[in-house]
This record gives sequence, C-alpha cells and structure tokens, in this order.
Amino acid sequence: GLHYGVIEPEWTVADPGWYKLPNTEHLYRDWKKKGHGHRVGLKTSIEQSCDVYYYELAYKLGIDRLHEFAAPFGFGALTGIDIASERSGLLPSREWKKSNSRLPWFPGETVSIGIGQGYMLATPLQLALATAIIANKGVKITPRLVKSVNGNSLPEPLVQKIEVNDKYWQLIHEGMSAVVHGVRGTGNRISSGLEYRMAGKTGTAQVIGVKQGEEYDAATVSLRNRDHGMFVAFAPLENPEIAVAVIVENGEHGSWVAPIARKVIDAYLDGESG
Repeated sequence: GLHYGVIEPEWTVADPGWYKLPNTEHLYRDWKKKGHGHRVGLKTSIEQSCDVYYYELAYKLGIDRLHEFAAPFGFGALTGIDIASERSGLLPSREWKKSNSRLPWFPGETVSIGIGQGYMLATPLQLALATAIIANKGVKITPRLVKSVNGNSLPEPLVQKIEVNDKYWQLIHEGMSAVVHGVRGTGNRISSGLEYRMAGKTGTAQVIGVKQGEEYDAATVSLRNRDHGMFVAFAPLENPEIAVAVIVENGEHGSWVAPIARKVIDAYLDGESG
C-alpha cells in the first residue's frame, strides 16, 4: 500500500470488530470481537494483528497489485532450495481463477487474500523466506541446505533485490518489533528476559470456515479442525542474522507458538556468540 501510494504511513481505519464491502451486508470479522478502536494505524495494525486494517487495505489495492507485489517475495513459486518435492503454494490472481473455474474475480475474494486466507496457500519455507526478505529490507537470497560437497564449496546462492523505499521497510520493522516488545503486542509473552530485540508477527490459519452469524468456539471443534497457530520472526532487529517461521498444526493462536520461535532464535544466537 505504501509502495503504490495507495495509503500514507499515517492512514488509519475504524475497526468495530468487522468489515463490510460497500453496498453489501456480509461481515468480515476481526479476531477481536469488539475491534481495535476508531483509529488503527500501520504500527498498531501489525502489533495487535488488526484484520480490519488489512481487509480495507486489500480492497483499496485490488488483487492485481496484491499479486504483483507479493510474487517477488516468493509466494506461489518454488524457492529454489536444493531439495526435492518442494511445493509452490498458491498466490491467486484474476487469471488463475479464470483458467481454473472460468469465473471472474470478486472483491470479497480480495478481502480474504488481505489476511492470507481464501485461495492463498504458503509453505513454512515460503513464510521464512518472505520474513528474511523483510529483515534484509528487500534482499532475497535463495535458500539452500548444502554448503559444500567433498570439501568443495558450491556457488553462492542467487541474490535478488526488491526495490522499495527504505523508510517503508523501517516502518514494517518497527511494527513487527512492537509485536514482541509492545505493551499490546500479540507476541509480547516472549519478551520477558529477552537480551536482544526481535521482530515478529503472529498469525492464524483457518482449517474450517465459520458461517455468517456464528462464532468460532474451539471447545466445540474437534482437535483436527482447530485453527493452525503461526509465528514468523527475525533477530536481532538492528542487524538480522536469522529468520524463522513456525507453524503448529491445530495450535490455534500465534501467540502460543511464539515461544517455540524464541527458543530456536535463542539457541542460534547463543551458538553464534559462544
């Protein structure tokens, strides 16, 4: 949104706990029943994971710009890692839907894509790669497992650059840092005793849909149908060395998953310093 000039850093939305497209009655719900307030800005939307902010932003952008901007981050394509059987996920587009269903693209589908739901599919590796790109402020390095064969180093992985104004990367870094270190950050439960600054983002992936007018109640849903919990992070904030993506199947909340990511990052950074 910042890159295309669709919004400014100061742009805010009103979040009463739901979002409606113009001239429609369907409600797209926020995870927080009563919403996040009347003036939710960029940093707060990341820190508190405000769905309504991204519903509105996705609608303003449209599917064509969403697809165009997300593709260089590695979504909908193989990362190029040196293992077999990698999956490409799915970054939907107007053309993809038409070729698969012969139906036009609807605005409500764009709204769902805005929070990574709907047709959108991503692998844990793609999430880690996208997180690393954000950490590197646009530098994309092809991931790999093998560094050398029989003592012979392999060529350096392919490096690309996504050109975005540096101040926009910085704003995203600040928002993701607030997720962990902010008073209302959705991942702040892992900040206690943290000796470095981490940037993160909690997430939830629905397994089953919830009908209009009904509410998701984990107590009434079978374990295998409960939401997946997700958390991505990079650290240290000022000079990133590691990016992590954690998904716990049926883990329900990203905030519950965040401690796993912290343990991984703690172990890595401790090993580096040791």
